Amino acid sequence: MNLNRLAYFAAVVDAGSFTRAAERLGITKAVVSQQVARLERDVGTTLLIRTTRRVHPTEAGRTFHARCLKILQQAEDAFDELAQAAAEPTGTLRIAAPNDYGISAVVPVVAAFSTRYPACRVELTLGDDTIDLASGGMDVAIRVGWLADSSLQARRIGTFRQFMVCGAEFAGRFRADDPQDLAGLPFVANMALREPLLWQFSRGDDEQTVRMRATIAIDATPAVLAAVRAGAGLSVLPDFLVRDELATGRLVQVLPEWRLPSGGIYTVYPAARFRPPKVTRFVEMLIAAEQKVESGGQGRR
Repeated sequence: MNLNRLAYFAAVVDAGSFTRAAERLGITKAVVSQQVARLERDVGTTLLIRTTRRVHPTEAGRTFHARCLKILQQAEDAFDELAQAAAEPTGTLRIAAPNDYGISAVVPVVAAFSTRYPACRVELTLGDDTIDLASGGMDVAIRVGWLADSSLQARRIGTFRQFMVCGAEFAGRFRADDPQDLAGLPFVANMALREPLLWQFSRGDDEQTVRMRATIAIDATPAVLAAVRAGAGLSVLPDFLVRDELATGRLVQVLPEWRLPSGGIYTVYPAARFRPPKVTRFVEMLIAAEQKVESGGQGRR
């Protein structure tokens, strides 16, 4: 199928005449008429009814016209995507990310991105409050956890697990064989979460819900980690923040045979048809970093 013929046919239907279609396309009326006639022969159906005053699509022509518009739009989008993919990132890339994941995962990717694309400047805003991307002028936001319904466009790029942890010295002060044994222990509540005290544990078919008792409440996840590291009590923290601490033995996972709910890691964008190269390249690098972590068997799944 010749896409040019689809474009000529669509132009005739939109313009209502061969003459006006030819003017819009910048070619002769004879070429448009000839190509549309060949299209009708190709499909074996009359698509246009020609009168001295106006050209009207047949019923089959109207249906075909709607399909043609979609095909032509998809072709245009494909060329636009290729053109953008070939372009180098420039300008300023504005990113929003939560404190914990931003420091541990996004900052290293930002550093690598800046080295690879020196013509692009990066502004990274860290915080646990949800930023309005449109009013905040952000190109992309990284969100961790569970997304609420939104008009924004989102893509899941990874997952994370949550661990109940405590400092190595603190672990020697208690014994816990069951999630319910944790309810009375000192707990550092992360007030950046919607429900910082209620936790669902699962082991096979066994599920238990435990309400912890907050002795300290902090509204920033890295500060929660600092308090736990200092021996303030237990807390639930994401794997990407405590992986190194657990590996060195500075922190201890409590009841490792029990699982807490896993969450997602998402890139979120303002509504738009295309992403500029600075956004697509950065997201590609962030996904590659996530895949490297997961393939390394470091507890993401």
